[in-house]
Amino acid sequence: MKLLLVAGARPNFMKIASIVAALDAHNRTAQQRFDYLVLHTGQHYDEKMSGTFFRELRLPRPSIDLEVGSGSHAAQTAEIMKRFEPVLEKERPDAVIVVGDVNSTIACALVASKMTYTEKAEASKRGRPLIVHVEAGLRSRDRSMPEEINRLLTDSIADLLFVTEVDAVHNLVREGVPRHRIHFVGNTMVDTLLQHRARAEQSPVLENLGLQSSSRPDAQSSPSFTGSRKEIAVPYGVVTLHRPSNVDDPAVFRGILDAILKVSLKLPLIFPVHPRTLTHIVRFGLTSECRVLEPEDKVAETKAGLYCIGPLGYLDFLRLMSKAKLVLTDSGGIQEETTVLGVPCVTLRKNTERPVTITEGTNILAGMSTSTIVRAANKKLREPVRPSRPKYWDGKAGDRIVAILNKTLT
Repeated sequence: MKLLLVAGARPNFMKIASIVAALDAHNRTAQQRFDYLVLHTGQHYDEKMSGTFFRELRLPRPSIDLEVGSGSHAAQTAEIMKRFEPVLEKERPDAVIVVGDVNSTIACALVASKMTYTEKAEASKRGRPLIVHVEAGLRSRDRSMPEEINRLLTDSIADLLFVTEVDAVHNLVREGVPRHRIHFVGNTMVDTLLQHRARAEQSPVLENLGLQSSSRPDAQSSPSFTGSRKEIAVPYGVVTLHRPSNVDDPAVFRGILDAILKVSLKLPLIFPVHPRTLTHIVRFGLTSECRVLEPEDKVAETKAGLYCIGPLGYLDFLRLMSKAKLVLTDSGGIQEETTVLGVPCVTLRKNTERPVTITEGTNILAGMSTSTIVRAANKKLREPVRPSRPKYWDGKAGDRIVAILNKTLT
């Protein structure tokens, strides 16, 4: 059985890492093995945005790199489709696994849906590869979001739909997806977080930023997840911001930045800047609002303020986020990760496709206006955190996916 796993953007790597680990575990013991290839479309091509993730997540280097690069939604999607089709014709996998909701997801699913293996092909019993969508059924109900269109279209042509939360099951059933195609398996990105959390604790990112200093281990202290070292920590928050609806319009961006600056007067905020966001900070003349933290600078020396740093690798960012008092973000994945970590999260959007992070997690929707963001941040800083981990967010989603694939394909 041959599988082709598609990764295009940074969140995809975290989602496929769990599946790759489960496939390797299956192959060590099962008689019927999976051959698999990892394909990188190159949608995120920056080393910090993709390359380091393969090393840190212990993923095999991609067997195939389409090297698509950036472009408009139409140009990027079309280029991925053009470059993916000959790969599919050559490799003839039994299944193509796409994850998430980026352009790579819908582009590769569309090509697979229209592929016809020739009669001379020996590799597949089917006329085309099975289309598998991991993280199916999530809906923001906002069709102005490119990701929402990608989600809807991918789910409409997928053969197997693996979902992360109960609401996603209900969405798919309402849309007419046959129930036997839908499988509630949990969250592969949570799998990856739980698997690598202990390694992330060894990251020096907090010490490098001056947010934490460590003394020698205290023999009297009780053991904890972070070990027995005695830590002196500076309270801080984390910001991530990248969605076009937030950063492309100077008026919207200005309002969000004003809110972040107000929050930073109470709590220093660390802002690993997405390349797209940095472009707009410069274009809109907002560079004076952000302090760029140089390697020799320490947050502890200056306390309050907004501190811009470069993109971080997975392990560094996981440790930074896990110790934060507050996270302000427009990322869908970070809403899930903060829920598992028990870190208060303020989502800088009017909607979310991940409602379980609100009903069972640590998340709150704040919109994009200055006043509502500040109000939501103050609320989260005041109230105690009472998270509960959603069903199947237990580190075993990848195993469930591989078990279902094994049953379906044999």
